[in-house]
Amino acid sequence: MSAVGELDAAGITDPRLRASYARARALNAAHGRTYYLATLLLPPWKRAHVHALYGFARHADDIVDDLDSALTGDERTVLLQAWSGRFLAALRDGVPAHAVDAQVSGEAGGRNGAAREVSVLPAVVDTIRRFALDPDHFAAFLSSMAMDLTVTGYATWADLLVYMHGSAAVIGLQMVPLLESVDDSALPYARDLGLAFQHANFIRDVGEDLRRGRVYLPQASLALFGVTREHLAAGVVDGPVRRLLAFEISRARELFRAAQPGIRLLHPTSRDCMRTAFVLYREILDEVERADYRVLERRVAVGLPRRFAVAGPALVRAARARRRDGAQISSRPPR
Repeated sequence: MSAVGELDAAGITDPRLRASYARARALNAAHGRTYYLATLLLPPWKRAHVHALYGFARHADDIVDDLDSALTGDERTVLLQAWSGRFLAALRDGVPAHAVDAQVSGEAGGRNGAAREVSVLPAVVDTIRRFALDPDHFAAFLSSMAMDLTVTGYATWADLLVYMHGSAAVIGLQMVPLLESVDDSALPYARDLGLAFQHANFIRDVGEDLRRGRVYLPQASLALFGVTREHLAAGVVDGPVRRLLAFEISRARELFRAAQPGIRLLHPTSRDCMRTAFVLYREILDEVERADYRVLERRVAVGLPRRFAVAGPALVRAARARRRDGAQISSRPPR
């Protein structure tokens, strides 16, 4: 279904909101890969709101890492603080969603007042209000993004979890109302799944993150296997590095195992989306092992044929679940 069809299904009619949701969808399609593919398994009316949450997280991440390579660290800090502060103020002050892009001016694409892109914030604020999402989850996320501008490593797993609460766990919690859980018992599983997804990414992206000056594996784990940051920076995958990565993979797999039962607690029309994301993110760990842990100088990925092999049957199951749901009393887009 097209972006227009998804917005129509969600009952989003304001032109400014539609433009913002379309921008968020484009970000998800361009960068989300597995996330975007899994989103397509949801009922059309849910997809726009998932795109909005992805677009919000992606734009914040771009400010921190990729928005404009010419920006200094201090300039990124100022830009993130301005964008975050104005977004949170818009939530607090009840600014109409369609007007948030007029209130929040931190969307510039670079130096010297470059032309603004369409803001994702109207779509995000609209989604927050339609689903009564907790603003504290968004504040926690932005706090973790700010940490990326000053913190380059974490001493222990407990220290890393403080960062991951905002960067990953709350994203799982944000998603639960959109996915329609049977009750709040789904929340701990959603938190664990957010952590599992991110830790799989940390393992896959060790080399890429190190080139940005950060290590998202606990220093205690490095020390346990006799690995230093300089050791990782050399790009040589030897026995200690392999043992380090195998240890962190086992930690990630424990998170996936802990999270898996929560999928059954979601609305039937949301389960295939999350099962697909679950399988494909977990298989990142398999790909790291298949590559003999060589992640310091290249990025491994679950191949496109495999992604389609998992998503194809899920598309059929998801369509069947939507047909069954259409014959019953079920939730519909919140207004």
